[in-house]
Amino acid sequence: MSASQELLTALEQSLTDNSFVRLSLSGYKGTEENLKSVHIRRIIVKRAEKLSFTYRYKTRDIVKNHDTGEAMSMIRSMAAQDFHNGTLFTTAFNLTIDNGRMKKSAPTETETPPAGHDRAKNRPLAAAGQSWLHDLAITDAAGNVYKNAQDKYRQINKYIEILGGLVKDMPPEKIRRIADMGSGKGYLTFALYDYLRNTLNIPVHVTGVEYRADMVKLCNDMARKAAFSDLTFTQGTIADYDAGATDILIALHACDTATDDAIAKGIAAQSALIVVAPCCHKQIRRDMEQNKAADPRLAPLLRHGIFMERQAEMATDALRALILEYHGYHVKVFEFISDAHTPKNVMITATRERTPKAAASVMEKIAALKQSLGIGHHYLESTLP
Repeated sequence: MSASQELLTALEQSLTDNSFVRLSLSGYKGTEENLKSVHIRRIIVKRAEKLSFTYRYKTRDIVKNHDTGEAMSMIRSMAAQDFHNGTLFTTAFNLTIDNGRMKKSAPTETETPPAGHDRAKNRPLAAAGQSWLHDLAITDAAGNVYKNAQDKYRQINKYIEILGGLVKDMPPEKIRRIADMGSGKGYLTFALYDYLRNTLNIPVHVTGVEYRADMVKLCNDMARKAAFSDLTFTQGTIADYDAGATDILIALHACDTATDDAIAKGIAAQSALIVVAPCCHKQIRRDMEQNKAADPRLAPLLRHGIFMERQAEMATDALRALILEYHGYHVKVFEFISDAHTPKNVMITATRERTPKAAASVMEKIAALKQSLGIGHHYLESTLP
């Protein structure tokens, strides 16, 4: 019996006698780009037993759940073809394959883990021991996430996952000064500071800019309590804030043209990274309603109010992306979080390029889009030289 067959036999037996803890497969030799390892555990979903596969890539994890029969077939294929190494953890023993050699050793764990699907997940930002999460009513005093705060906690971690992916390849000197425009109650501002400073050990200074004085005081008090010495909040508008020397500029859900004010600040500062999640889009809609589309074929798309609203949103953000490209940024537009949680779920990220696109070509695209939709001007254009 080969080593992989012996491992599979032991796996099947551990699932039968309930001694299975987990299975890890590593040393990947297949064709899936950037896949490093697969980790498998038992879970219960809607009272049905499944095996959960966590696929670990270089920059992300993907989780997929499978019925036991289907999972075993997949594991057989993986062990035979795709992975050099693997370790089966049971409550009786550990069984390890290392390049075809089998080793049996004492068990690492003597109790099977809970099989609940909703048990604690591997989040980039842990909930326990964070005073600011408790102060913001995300967790109780023991660090447990409140049931009614689960969506907010997921949003925080998704945000950190996105920002973490954006900064991982940036030089440390380009991540020193960060401004969060319209920081509000500071959920995401605190999360970013905590992650960069205490997880990635990057000596950043983060400033939250907020118009409401009571929010500024609240957040500064929480920052002092958490001993976040380089996290500060200042009262004022986005338009009036001096963003010079800002390396990363962020504006999440700044209303209407306030998002454009933030983008303009980032462009003027030549920030290495600009991240915005736009809110409402009133300025372009008014322009489209007044001027009418030059192309009559587009009339059905603009006839009804709900269609006009959606087209105005897309046009506003498409022009923002093009204007950022014109000023030397590589731009991505994607869904931030599911629209089941909020309809304001578009995120625009712009990374300053060493070799920007041809400005003349981008300007032609801007002019053509504006003409086709009857747009006289985009507010962002008027805020830039």
